[in-house]
Amino acid sequence: MAEGPRNGADKGKDAERLRDLEERLSQLAPTPEGERPKASYDQAHIAWRMVIELVVGMGLGFGIGFGLDYLFGTTPFLMILFIFLGFAAGIKTMMRTASELGSKTGTAPEKKRD
Repeated sequence: MAEGPRNGADKGKDAERLRDLEERLSQLAPTPEGERPKASYDQAHIAWRMVIELVVGMGLGFGIGFGLDYLFGTTPFLMILFIFLGFAAGIKTMMRTASELGSKTGTAPEKKRD
């Protein structure tokens, strides 16, 4: 059945055997060469991610605007303003996600130079 309690020497031997096994497995595993596109997500995953980014931006804008309206007593004004700001932030985040799709693994998305 089970062995008795182990001492430090047994644990060291086990760790050494584990490192040896990991090294042998890494030598046998094929490694991809050259630049490859990012992990291929299915289109539905990307679409849902973009929708969630937009809704979260608008939701945060609504929450901040509603809280400030409640605090200052300016009923609909700040809520509407922050909903539009949240919408703009959500669109900006969606565009950043879309620019990531064409980039290669390990490279940063290209930035515009003005």
